[in-house]
Amino acid sequence: MKKSISQKLLLKIILGAALAVPSVTALAQDKKTSGNPVVEGWYADPEAKIFDHQYWLYPTYSAKYNEQVFMDAFSSPDLVHWTKHSHVVDTSGVKWVRRALWAPAVTEKDGKYYLFFGANDIQNNSEKGGIGVAVSDKPEGPFKDHLGKPLIDQIINKAQPIDQFVFKDDNGQYYMIYGGWGQCNIVKLKNDFTGVIPFEDGITYKKITPEGYVEGPVMFKRNGKYYFMWSEGGWTGPDYRVAYAIGNTPFGPFKRIGTILKQDATIATGAGHHSVINVPGTDEWYIVYHRRPLTETDANHRVMCIDKMYFDADGNIKPVKITNEGVTSRMLK
Repeated sequence: MKKSISQKLLLKIILGAALAVPSVTALAQDKKTSGNPVVEGWYADPEAKIFDHQYWLYPTYSAKYNEQVFMDAFSSPDLVHWTKHSHVVDTSGVKWVRRALWAPAVTEKDGKYYLFFGANDIQNNSEKGGIGVAVSDKPEGPFKDHLGKPLIDQIINKAQPIDQFVFKDDNGQYYMIYGGWGQCNIVKLKNDFTGVIPFEDGITYKKITPEGYVEGPVMFKRNGKYYFMWSEGGWTGPDYRVAYAIGNTPFGPFKRIGTILKQDATIATGAGHHSVINVPGTDEWYIVYHRRPLTETDANHRVMCIDKMYFDADGNIKPVKITNEGVTSRMLK
């Protein structure tokens, strides 16, 4: 009898303890901020978009080049709770890619979703690779090769064909801004994204490299001005950072104004290669970027983070404060 009572008592204690401890799901729902990093895993070069009333992040899978052959994506209704979509694109969908698939740029057009990417890390014009494009019916993919070959496969104006950013101007024209090795080009995309076309002056690849430019271009428009942002320093080191300029056209001229994102020795190093989110119908802005935890020395140990971005009364971007907390919930209407 005593043994039976003890077993019942033990069962009550175990059940009571289980009921008192919140489930993993409940803990996730109780999150007050995104936290930085916003997701688990090594990720870099995030592209941030808004599709179908959801926030989307498309990062590079941060690994050695030969292992970097796929991309995951993440979606969220509020910037705090994120859902992972594994292998939205990989080498099974783009056969000519053999390694170094990185730095996606994603845009929606006519009900289709296009993912532009750099691949194979070409070092000269005889190697196969460069900037490609894949297409899907859904933002979560799967994305399949749009052309069967690279969109841009040549080193032009000394710009390695990587780190592409797709910018849609108010008149509906799509441009692609790209380039590594300290050089940046802008090109005009064909309406179906199957190639590039010359500008009115007959030039196809316009060089718009500002002082200090290394890689990772981003462009957006605010109050009639074109904001051009880029990464400086070395991506493997602590001095990686983001600077910007403001112009009256997508072609500049762009004069460097200053640094707005960089390391904080108390939080993380190597903060750079970013994108931005503007909440539709508002002047609320977020910057999404990668950085390296203080405990890490491996170049590929980078994580994806989000913080708020603000402007001053003159329209200049204020220096961003990188945080461990990240951002609070922001639902889309």
